[in-house]
This record gives sequence, structure tokens and C-alpha cells, in this order.
Amino acid sequence: MTYFSSNFKLGILGGGQLGKMLLTETRKFDIYTCVLDPSDEAPSKIACNEFTKGDLMDYDTVLDFGRKVDVLTIEIENVNANALETLEKEGIKVFPSSKTLKTIQNKATQKLFYVDHNIPTADFARFAYVSEIEDAIDNGGLHLPFVWKAAQFGYDGNGVKVVRSKSDLKELKDGECIAETMIPFKNELAVIVSRNSNGDVKTYPIVEMEFHPEANQVEYVICPARIDARVAEKAHKVALKVSDAFHHVGLLAVEMFQTQNDEILVNEVAPRPHNSGHHTIESSYTSQFEQHLRAVLNLPLGKTGHKVAGVMVNLVGAEGFSGAVVYENIEQIMAMDGVTPHIYGKNQTRPFRKMGHVTIVNEDLNEARKIAEDVKNLIKVIS
Repeated sequence: MTYFSSNFKLGILGGGQLGKMLLTETRKFDIYTCVLDPSDEAPSKIACNEFTKGDLMDYDTVLDFGRKVDVLTIEIENVNANALETLEKEGIKVFPSSKTLKTIQNKATQKLFYVDHNIPTADFARFAYVSEIEDAIDNGGLHLPFVWKAAQFGYDGNGVKVVRSKSDLKELKDGECIAETMIPFKNELAVIVSRNSNGDVKTYPIVEMEFHPEANQVEYVICPARIDARVAEKAHKVALKVSDAFHHVGLLAVEMFQTQNDEILVNEVAPRPHNSGHHTIESSYTSQFEQHLRAVLNLPLGKTGHKVAGVMVNLVGAEGFSGAVVYENIEQIMAMDGVTPHIYGKNQTRPFRKMGHVTIVNEDLNEARKIAEDVKNLIKVIS
């Protein structure tokens, strides 16, 4: 099939910032794109060839959209997987597959998948209702503290909470959930694995993630991770095992814990471009967005090594500010060597909303991390 400057159509479910950055690569290759998103203000709207406003969870909407394209991919997991299954039966190529997506969409199902495939992960218990958790605590079947996760529709720290006392249960949204053993980890790591339909597989260098203590969002992504070679090898092997178990096509971001004993436990995965790979736009030979495109179109995979050390800083809405966004001091950070801001195209800010990111590249990783701290302290996302 000819993809470039042709009648071929690539469909993307979701029009957020991940889609916008993916569309940079489709523009580079002159690939025709169609985007479905529920918002008229979706960041991807300005960059695609065709934009359709519609509910990503509505069966008929996704089905009708998918029938108009040749290959369908996602930039968000919360889409109607039953519609994707129907499209697959009709001959539309869908990546990731509906089977993979159904497993990943539900955190309880995802955790059971790890258990079934002997993939190391934290111990957990599954509950249909939050009320069952209190009974489990009272009966000794569950011990405080633990990490509560909603089974579905969590994102950017939403749907995740550390429960330290029974009073914390009052703040939780009712419905299916898991209670996961808290891991006293050294580091949170991530590996992005790319795979095409031919079965070619490549991994990106391991990154280290530093989280905001309140928002439970990634604050810094550091590449390469500051871990020893033995731990890095172990993390790569685990990521490849996860990828092989899902047999996905596209990208699979595997988030992991490095325990105090240097064991590797899988936290969760995302079958798409991921926050932990944004630095690759500047720091790698092939960005994660180009690699996802290559993978879903079954093209040769690009080189995944990093040209230079990279640190990514998330730009999120400052506390106490809601309204028309202002990026305070952005000119000052742009004056710094090796600093590149990416603005996602969201006109309205609110506390902790992802509004953009900044990549810092430098031959010296420690210097890149230092500059990243300066960037974080200087730029403010306000209204």
C-alpha cells in the first residue's frame, strides 16, 4: 500500500496533544489524516486533513468514522473497543487491536493479565464497590496503606489515590477498582517498546520519572535513567516480555517500579505514544511519534538511541489559576541553550491540567537536570 502523497487515509481516535504531535510526523510524510474527538477545541483539529466531532465511546460514531479510513490508531485508550472489534472483522486495520485495548482499558483486567503471563507486578485485590474495601480492611484481608485505582477512565493522576486510613475511603469514586500493595521503590522507570506487523521490535532507552507529590503527575522525565547496567538490562527484559505477551502493534509504554532490592515490577502500560517519550522529539534519532507511525503502517522501525541526554519538564496549570492561559517567562526559558517548549494548544488553563512540556538537551545529563530545575522554577502556566 502507498501511504505517501496518496489516497490512503489514517484515522486517529482522539485529538489531544498526543495526536497533535503525531500529526507533525504525518505532515512530514504527507500522509492524509482523519481525527475523531468530542471537542471542537481539540489541539489536533488544526493539523489534520479531516476533523470529525464525536463521542469516542459511542459505538456507532466510532464505527462510522473507522469505515472511512484504511488504518485506525488511537492517542487515548478511552474509546469504544467493541466498535474496533467490528471494524477488524470488516477488514479495517486497527492498531492496537481491540483485544489488546480491552485488556488495557480495565486496570483490574490488566493486572490479571500480568499474573496469567508471569509478569512481575505488585500484589492487588479487586473490588466491585468501594464499600467492599472497608469490609476487607475490617476482616484483615487488606492492610493499610495501599494504592487505590479506579478500574476504568483514570488519567493524569485522576482515579489513583494512596489510602492511609479508612477515612480516605470517603473521597473515592464508587465502582470497580483495585487496591494495590504500596511498593517502597527506588525509582519509577519506563521503557517504550515499538513493534510493527512484521514482528520487528525495538526499545527506547530506559527513562526515569520524577512525580509531583500532590498531583501524582510526572514532573520530570530523565533519559537515560540514572540506574546501573544490571538493573537496566532487567527492565528491558521485563518490557520485552510484556510486549511479547500483548503482541501489540504500535508503541507500548511500560511503566515499572525499581524496588529497594532492585527487582522490576510492572505498574501499568499504555498502547500509544506516552508522556515518558516526549523527550525523544529532540533527544532521539527517531521520535516516539514517528516510530508509532512507522509501526502501525508496518514500515521499517527507526533508530531508537538517544543523540544527547534529555530531560522533559511537564507544563501544567498552576494552582489558583483558571481561565485564558498565559505562559509567564516563556521568552526567558527560550533564551537558554538546549531548551525547547512545546505548547499543546489548549486555550484554557486550570490547576494541574497538562498544557505543554519543555525538553532540555545537553551532552551532560546532570547539567540537563539542573537546567530543567531552573526551567520548572521560572516558567509559570497562569491565567
